[in-house]
Amino acid sequence: MFRIILLLCKLLLVLPTLSVQAAGFDHSGWGNLLKEHVRVFENGKVSQVDYAGMAGKRDALDDYLRKLSAVGRDEFDAWSMDEQLAFLLNAYNSWTVELILTKYPDLDSIKDLGSWFESPWKKDFTHLLGKKRSLDDIEHGLIRGSGRYNDPRIHFAANCASIGCPALRAEPYLGADLRRQLDEATNLFLEDRSRNRLDGRVLKVSSIFKWYRGDFEKGWQSVESLEQFLADHAEDLGLTKEETEQVLTGKIKIEFLSYDWKLNSIL
Repeated sequence: MFRIILLLCKLLLVLPTLSVQAAGFDHSGWGNLLKEHVRVFENGKVSQVDYAGMAGKRDALDDYLRKLSAVGRDEFDAWSMDEQLAFLLNAYNSWTVELILTKYPDLDSIKDLGSWFESPWKKDFTHLLGKKRSLDDIEHGLIRGSGRYNDPRIHFAANCASIGCPALRAEPYLGADLRRQLDEATNLFLEDRSRNRLDGRVLKVSSIFKWYRGDFEKGWQSVESLEQFLADHAEDLGLTKEETEQVLTGKIKIEFLSYDWKLNSIL
């Protein structure tokens, strides 16, 4: 009987910790800003950001960013992989908006925030998981370089505040719903004919596939080549069965479209 009571006491002590770990991070503050200031078009393929409205809610954005910065490495590591990745994607997107607001409306592109000596993505202006970091640190270090996630769909979720980027969702990424959200973001991006389209005997796709081709060829879900990844999404790309086979055999060549770096602001 004593052992049973002792076991129950230990369980009661552990349950609150498990509950906190399962809950992950509260992204509702970011979600409210997205819902209010992101305009979605073409059934989610395209979005525009009301940066002026975001600037008017700077206190709310700053509060969310402070909460992101307050998360320690031990707390982060205790979360599930999906919770971690959702946290990092939201961090990247929200800090990107913050970066734009440092000069908005006096810019036409995120590139205007860089210089000959430093790109905007290399500026150490965030504080995340105990260190001062840049956007590149978040994307290429914490997400791509960690070896934890190995999921190329992140390239359709991280938004660089540009028209050429995948749409910024009007909702935050959440660990409990992350797989569906990443699938949807991937499908919507590939369905966008301004970014990916068959033109005669050439499949013209976003430069994202050129810059990060290696991410799509690491064997994720048995995908060993960019051609295989694109063939797996033939329906999204509007390819027939015959065209899909021609992509796989190289009879339809792949070319990469120029990237539109203009700011994704409301027109």
